[in-house]
Amino acid sequence: MRTRLRPCLALVLASALLAPPAATRASEGDLPHFVHKDGRHAFIVDGAPFLMLGGQSGNSSAWPSELPGVWSAVERMHANTLEVPVYWEQFEPAPGRYDPSIVDLMIGQAREHHVRLVLLWFGTWKNGSSHYIPLWMKAKQELYPKIIGKSGQSVDSPSPHFPASLELDKSAFRALMAHLKAADPVHTVIMVQVENESGAWDTIRDYSPTAQAIFEEPVPAELLGALGLSAKSGGNWTAVFGKDADEFFHAWFVARYVGQVAAAGKEAYPLPMYANAALRDPISPGPAGTYESGGPTDNVLAIWKAAAPALDVLSPDIYQDDSARYRRVLELYARPDNPLFVPETGFSPWYAHMLFAALDKGAVGWAPFGIDLVGGAYPVPAAGSREEDRLAPLALNYGIVGPIMREVARLEFEGRLHAVAEEADAHTQSMDFRSWTAVVTYGAPRFGAANEPKGNPEPTGVALVASLGPDEFLVAGHSCRVDFKPADPASKAKREFLHVEEVAFEDGGYKLIRIWNGDQTDWGLNLRAAPVVLRVRLRTF
Repeated sequence: MRTRLRPCLALVLASALLAPPAATRASEGDLPHFVHKDGRHAFIVDGAPFLMLGGQSGNSSAWPSELPGVWSAVERMHANTLEVPVYWEQFEPAPGRYDPSIVDLMIGQAREHHVRLVLLWFGTWKNGSSHYIPLWMKAKQELYPKIIGKSGQSVDSPSPHFPASLELDKSAFRALMAHLKAADPVHTVIMVQVENESGAWDTIRDYSPTAQAIFEEPVPAELLGALGLSAKSGGNWTAVFGKDADEFFHAWFVARYVGQVAAAGKEAYPLPMYANAALRDPISPGPAGTYESGGPTDNVLAIWKAAAPALDVLSPDIYQDDSARYRRVLELYARPDNPLFVPETGFSPWYAHMLFAALDKGAVGWAPFGIDLVGGAYPVPAAGSREEDRLAPLALNYGIVGPIMREVARLEFEGRLHAVAEEADAHTQSMDFRSWTAVVTYGAPRFGAANEPKGNPEPTGVALVASLGPDEFLVAGHSCRVDFKPADPASKAKREFLHVEEVAFEDGGYKLIRIWNGDQTDWGLNLRAAPVVLRVRLRTF
């Protein structure tokens, strides 16, 4: 039977999550940071909104021998940011001795390639396990224990209830951030992921004697207050949370652990930080234990917010390969107190076009995983090879958005941008603006009305439209037709393209490339398979 929150508790969690965020953060100079306004978010880099068009390397690719293939993929897909791991086992090869040589190498190479970095701290957790802790810690398992399952079985996941590992992780992460502050004054590194998919598989929580004793204690008043629960409702975890007690208990203590690591790092250097989640099914979640327990899944976001305030973002790793589930995840994580950032997603033509679905929800960044073709499992692809073709859909979409990414980020933050990604069973989509409705069709003929569009052979068409003024719009996309009609359904007025400019965005403004007219506008704006950005002025007659 599917586990559900009790109605009152579900309401409490939702209310806590949807509460308005604190006032917009004050100016922090050139340090990257987030700002918030009217439930929307912007990621400020170099003093202006920044849209992270990223790519994440394979798990074992942050080594000198593998980095050439990583940079090759970054260049081919036109990414502006690389997400790449930092391994605790490499960074601290002996207790208290830190080796930042690979971090420095990646920073230097990123500058050479004019690319930003997001560093992924593979510390206590990596996908629920502790495989990246240093060898000298692995040799003393009794000091840094793994979880004990409900039936007494050993579980390959670290326990969050033992302070020895927490203190070591805090020290190492603090050292990493202190080094970044000294070594990277120009902010090549713009954000840091703290741990990776923290939580546990094959058990809901730790059932060891140490953990069980804590479980029987009263729920912390800090958590009760954050969830709006009266202190009178206090009691142990079972008394307060019932059937959800095990999962919420584990989420609280994993989040507190990760939050303390993040806070230690921010003491040294307060770059933005986030934690990523291995997701549960966003539409039909199974019971606790059928997905990774303890991480920032959608049902415990309020708990994580309360337990780990040093984290700026809780982020979904989206590998749901159908549109309804993908879009539902975006909705669940795009919250007034949580910028939408997708640090991992699938790597295929279909996933590539879901960038635009994320943009429509206000995403500040998006990145497919394994851009170097599964982290060195394959050789660097030769130009024109089949393997290189896997990068082409990403390169196409990044080629559209990349040149206007600052403008897109600004328009998103101002609430003036919509975007669509083609659906397999819906060949017409619309975007509503005040006086106009933008209508996007897929598979329409180049000439003639789009009365019965048939869709593309593969549903990978995309479009974004942003309002620049009452009758002026920015339009970009591919494999679709974009047209406009008056928003009032009773209006008998007709649309006229007053002026359509193909433009480039340079030095904060638009540069004219050519004017579209005649065949290019008679039936709407046909956006083919080459990147194009248009500035469109409309009127009615």
